[in-house]
Amino acid sequence: MFLKYNKNEKLEFNYKRACGLWLILVAAVILAATFVGGKQIINMQVFCIGYIVSFFMVNMNKKVLNKLSYGSSSEFQRKVSLYAIILLLVLMSLLGGPFFADENWRLIWLGALMATAIHFFMYYFVHGKSMIYLGAFCTLNILAGYIFSAIPVTVVAYIDAAIKLIFGIYLLFFSKPSKQK
Repeated sequence: MFLKYNKNEKLEFNYKRACGLWLILVAAVILAATFVGGKQIINMQVFCIGYIVSFFMVNMNKKVLNKLSYGSSSEFQRKVSLYAIILLLVLMSLLGGPFFADENWRLIWLGALMATAIHFFMYYFVHGKSMIYLGAFCTLNILAGYIFSAIPVTVVAYIDAAIKLIFGIYLLFFSKPSKQK
């Protein structure tokens, strides 16, 4: 069984609300870092500090997780989450990392945003179908940034933040716990 996945077990998606709060905070961080901008287009310091603070506020805070969850995750879901984070880091270094030497901030940020969009697909197994839609919308937005160089990265970032905000609001306030069909 890969990652302890049991095909006969129906996955329960109990952490949608916590994921929603996380997406809202990340959207706010992207908005703030893009607004501050500077040479890096999306201010790296604002982004990193905001991301780390938000991560600990939600994902490492048992009180918040317990308040927003409808139950626990399976061992398989915990492993998928870990591997999704590893995938994110690997993709960020592959897609954005090579451009640090030239300080090509456009390609650094498009790479980071694309890595994030791709890693959302793995979260289908943790949070359900909404992650497929989130990943698809984010991927299409970032592809437009790659294809049409006239589109400023700030526009791509603001749209990316809006997508995450919309999905975050939906997951936090309107989604219900569900099971895999």
